[in-house]
Amino acid sequence: MPFADELIRCDLACGISADGHWRGWYALRVDGLALRALGLHPDQPTSVIIASSPPRWWHAAAERNAER
Repeated sequence: MPFADELIRCDLACGISADGHWRGWYALRVDGLALRALGLHPDQPTSVIIASSPPRWWHAAAERNAER
């Protein structure tokens, strides 16, 4: 993982859900400065989608070519 241990916080909450089964929920938090260094902080323009996604055929072709 590209982050130092002190920049990441992982929490786990457990409880009984409405159907009576035990469930667990994770919360993963990363320090904003660590995200900024990778260009992933929400305040940075590089973290915003600025164009449409490639067409479906492009993804399928990439997956086929990755298997070679």
